[in-house]
Amino acid sequence: MNKFAKQLLPFCSLIFIFSLWTFLVPNEFLTVTNLTNVFSRSSVNLIMAAGMTFVIITAGIDLSVGTMMGMCGMTGALAMLRFSGAGTDQISGGGSIELTTAAMTGGVLVSVLTGAFVGGINGALITRLKLAPFIVTLGAMSIFRGSSLLMNNGKPFAVSDFTLLDTGRVAGVPVSVILLVLVLAVTGFVLKYTRFGRYTYAIGSNVDTAFHAGVNVNRVLVSIYALTGALVGLAAMITTSRASSAQPTAGLALELDIIAAVIIGGCSPGGGRGSMVGTIIGTLLIGFLRNGLTLCGISTNWQLVAIGLIIILAVTADQIATRRAA
Repeated sequence: MNKFAKQLLPFCSLIFIFSLWTFLVPNEFLTVTNLTNVFSRSSVNLIMAAGMTFVIITAGIDLSVGTMMGMCGMTGALAMLRFSGAGTDQISGGGSIELTTAAMTGGVLVSVLTGAFVGGINGALITRLKLAPFIVTLGAMSIFRGSSLLMNNGKPFAVSDFTLLDTGRVAGVPVSVILLVLVLAVTGFVLKYTRFGRYTYAIGSNVDTAFHAGVNVNRVLVSIYALTGALVGLAAMITTSRASSAQPTAGLALELDIIAAVIIGGCSPGGGRGSMVGTIIGTLLIGFLRNGLTLCGISTNWQLVAIGLIIILAVTADQIATRRAA
């Protein structure tokens, strides 16, 4: 399979999935409301997938992004409530608390910084202790899940006033869309046109060669995991704004969708290959796949089975193509 075919395959797969649902469930699928819903849901995944793209290009993986999302959302919401002067009894009671603009802004920053911090810790453990990314992030996944549940005894934090990232608009454009475009534009530019992006590809292609070429491998990897965490924190706040509450179970199992989207989009699990455009296509493909299966009456459990199979098929196809190229 040549390079052009590899790049074209994700797009063709997206067209196929879109056409399939158009044929099977046209009345439900081809509506403005449904398509808007798919793009809206995919926007949060896209923000997280942008960071995961860097991780997988370096031949790494981050299994903790799903539960990290729940923890960051809970942390950000708690910060908003505290910054607004709410007491412990008010917070744990779950009642509506008036939030100030400064408190909401501070909560978003806390969520993003929390994600960056714990993501950086993941990266530091991977680089300093020479641990496998799979093991580190698998452990972190459990830690973040438990932390989310401990914050309010498994109950959500109500932040009904925090609607800016859901209904807020600038010049008629939703704030969430503006944030998504900024994230994709910046990460896409960094990956393709900057030294940091070149270092990312170099580490994924051959970490030893990159090190001997003068790349500070540890610093780049820690930065990548911190970036991924920061984007998870931002996505968590968008989700919190849409739900008007921070749920400790938010993002549960979402890592499967994120990883699948990035791999389907053309990122090689072996590292050294991938693009932000491919990630966008892969995320939309997963979004349309889930949406179509739901419209066809397929349960969420079977959808997880389908996504798992897609990951296996995508990785298998990548390995076969790599062996043939060699």
